[in-house]
Amino acid sequence: MSEIPKETLLSIYETMVKIRVFESRVSELFAQGKLPGFIHLYIGEEAVATGVCAHLNPGDYITSTHRGHGHLIAKGGDLKLMMAELYGKRTGYCKGKGGSMHIADVDLGILGANGIVGGGPPIATGAGFALKYQGKDNVAVCFFGDGASNQGTTHEGMNMAAIWKLPVVFVCENNFYGISLSQERHQSISDIADRAAAYDMPGVVVDGNDVTAVYEAAAEAIKRARAGHGPSLIECKTYRYRGHFEGDPTVYRSKEELEAWMKKDPIPRFETNLKKMGLLDDARIMAIHKEMEDRVDEAIRFAEESPWPDPSELLEDIYTGPAVVV
Repeated sequence: MSEIPKETLLSIYETMVKIRVFESRVSELFAQGKLPGFIHLYIGEEAVATGVCAHLNPGDYITSTHRGHGHLIAKGGDLKLMMAELYGKRTGYCKGKGGSMHIADVDLGILGANGIVGGGPPIATGAGFALKYQGKDNVAVCFFGDGASNQGTTHEGMNMAAIWKLPVVFVCENNFYGISLSQERHQSISDIADRAAAYDMPGVVVDGNDVTAVYEAAAEAIKRARAGHGPSLIECKTYRYRGHFEGDPTVYRSKEELEAWMKKDPIPRFETNLKKMGLLDDARIMAIHKEMEDRVDEAIRFAEESPWPDPSELLEDIYTGPAVVV
């Protein structure tokens, strides 16, 4: 960690806090009935998106998942536009039509959150192909979960990326549950990274609650991709503190299991390290939290003051083929 610039370390910390504050407020807003649809929170997994996206620039792409707020924030998403989208307002990223699970910002390289499990890998592979075809040194990062690691689309994406040596980094956020089904019940392996061997690409396992471990693994994989050496698979073992969705009773996991993982919370762990390095103290920590709370409050005000979409706009920005009657 001593080799990581101090400015980068502080930026990483601020990003993790921003995600945590945003998601905590979203949880409250949903409980108050202010947000429509389903909400899947990223609380507990902040180190993964932050550690990976710290290496990316606007020319790099990411594909996200149904649990995508953290990815979007780490890639530089606008909190106001995100919050407005969660509210279903016209000023949101997708004009209120995408909601929590389908936010996108192509200008920032955010190719969209995705409500389809395993929907991201083919998109990331396509983006990687475009980058290679255009001769660019950018990369595409594909975030997906342990459940999606069983999907054919994921394996098809990894296979094609390996064959053509595309600049794609596959990041598996293994939180050990596909909805309510534990990994030990839906896979015969312990390390999803082992599957990389089938495609002759590097596969590594990291502590997904240690942001510096994620950062260092991502650095190597992204450098490899930019150099034209093809894809990698990084498995980040982590844990979501909330249910699969807000309102999930989580009867499938024990209180002891949750408490054990909360002791490995990525934010306090990183705070401790930064304090030892003399980069943070309690006053600075409080100031950063206050700043992020103010920014989220501002985003909420923006969303609540924004207009609803007009019914006349219902079919705008909607693309589909013609109906066929047989």
